[in-house]
Amino acid sequence: MTEQQSSGAATTPRTANARSEHASVQRRGMGHGPMQGLGNAEKAVSFGPSARRLLGMMRPERNLIVLVVAISALATLGNAIGPVILARGTDLIFDGVSGGGIDFTALAGVIWQALGVYVVAGVVLWFASFLINDIVQRTVYRMRDQVATKLHRLPITFFDGQPRGELLSRVTNDIDNIAQSLQQTLAQMLNNIFTVIGVLAVMFWLSPPLALVVLVSVPLTVLVTAQVMKRSQRRFADMWRSTGQLNAEVEEAFTGHSLVKVFGRQREVAARFADKNHEMFEASFRAQFISGIIMPAVFFIGNLSYVLIAVIGGIWVAAGTMTLGAVQAFIQYSRMFSQPITQLASMTNLLQSGVASAERVFEVLDAVEQIADGPGHLPEPLRGRVAFEQVSLSYDQAKPLITGLSLVAEPGSTVAIVGPTGAGKTTLVNLLMRFYEVDEGQITIDGVNIAAVPRSELRGNIGMVLQDAWLFGGTIRDNIAYGRPDATEDQIRAAAEATYVDRFVHSLPQGYATVIDDEGSNVSAGEKQLITIARAFLSDPAILILDEATSSVDTRTELLVQQAMQALRGGRTSFVIAHRLSTIRDADTILVMENGAIVEQGSHDVLLAAGGAYHRLYRSQFAGGLDDDEQAA
Repeated sequence: MTEQQSSGAATTPRTANARSEHASVQRRGMGHGPMQGLGNAEKAVSFGPSARRLLGMMRPERNLIVLVVAISALATLGNAIGPVILARGTDLIFDGVSGGGIDFTALAGVIWQALGVYVVAGVVLWFASFLINDIVQRTVYRMRDQVATKLHRLPITFFDGQPRGELLSRVTNDIDNIAQSLQQTLAQMLNNIFTVIGVLAVMFWLSPPLALVVLVSVPLTVLVTAQVMKRSQRRFADMWRSTGQLNAEVEEAFTGHSLVKVFGRQREVAARFADKNHEMFEASFRAQFISGIIMPAVFFIGNLSYVLIAVIGGIWVAAGTMTLGAVQAFIQYSRMFSQPITQLASMTNLLQSGVASAERVFEVLDAVEQIADGPGHLPEPLRGRVAFEQVSLSYDQAKPLITGLSLVAEPGSTVAIVGPTGAGKTTLVNLLMRFYEVDEGQITIDGVNIAAVPRSELRGNIGMVLQDAWLFGGTIRDNIAYGRPDATEDQIRAAAEATYVDRFVHSLPQGYATVIDDEGSNVSAGEKQLITIARAFLSDPAILILDEATSSVDTRTELLVQQAMQALRGGRTSFVIAHRLSTIRDADTILVMENGAIVEQGSHDVLLAAGGAYHRLYRSQFAGGLDDDEQAA
């Protein structure tokens, strides 16, 4: 059975019972099926708690936030007293026209006062925006760091259950959307809130009855906004979920683009992309359309109050109970009052989009982690005696995968694991690497339970070569030295020569400095596998795991690599998973697995003579090619 591997920091359980319970929860919550590790994507979105949590992440910047609030209040004060100053200018003009002439000296003084107030308010607002940008970028930086750290603490089962494109969308698109939403809303929100408070105070000072007329529009605005937000928040969650699904589809299609072309499935892939793209279009359109209702509705309510103020104010001016300048200032204040409310309403789509993205990021941050590393240590020097003692494992409690498995690999021995696909071969070594936790029993190395040992120490003593060769973007030299960054040039070349990497590297124009792209497409599959074998060779582990390590190399290269592996296995406990039975004839012990259990074990000759499961596997591969002794068996 082949299972895709993922790497990440891990932790150890405190007790066997806790480990078993925790492992079962992890598998039930995160295994098998996309998005199971991130909760139910269809649940109702809770805007309030998520928004409070998002704002709470700014707590480390509280000193800057206090400063921003103070200077925003100062800027709002300047904008609020501006119309009062201009009202004096209006009265000077009105009195001058009605009387003996306009006092231009006094009018110039009023204009300069108003200009000075507005310039200072503008500069202060610019500084507040600068500080908010700094606060948002620091917050998003910490969020990215928390997500990256969290991913290293999550179990392998979490990654097994996530489409890579969906997870990447959460880490990149959603966090970028959070940054953009905060950046575009916080500065305006603070300014608008203070403007509403300041303007309302001045309006009550000028004319309490007219202020009450304006205030009537507030509950109507809140009611309309709340009703629309309630309906649009779920749409924004759908929009960003569709974005993640579309990214997953694109990532899968382009990662396997060669396979798509080989089987002529371009139309099917294009059709699936079109479906996902249409789903995203529909979700985005619905979210933006529903949210877009807010601004025109609020604008209409503001215009109604504006008309009422103009009519009532005009009647009072005609009656002589209010000056024209006061009415002019009040009309300006009513605009200043309704404008920030309209802007706040128009920002709800950005806020809802940002909070929907924040919830997707919070689902990653809240995912079940592996429990903390224990204080134990492996003995030094490590002999490499590995023992499985009544080990059981199940992804689904109703369907046990491995039950009561026991085996011992003595120091320096080679244990081959064979069996049909799905028998549990790779799962066995995954348990040794602690990619998964056992439900029952224990695994020991030199008598030490690996559950009590930090995973970094455990894996530092185990070298692993997977069936699916993994290389990262970098030079061949860097890829070989990945497991041992402090290796010298001579040590790297020695490992390359021992595993026959040196043979093909010299044919490349830049030799060991040749840069391999992320997909490793500029080297063949066999060459990639050889590089991963050289990487394991260089790390010089005490225990070696080879999971179909020669499956991607040609027959001639396989013979060379077998010789290199034989030298590499010398003095090391080795586990070899193989489908080609010809590659494990010299193993000290061969384990034959079926349905998660060891059905036979022994040497090649003993198992052939037994005529059981191993003999059947051997005949299926070498039918017609058995020698006389094997035919007799």
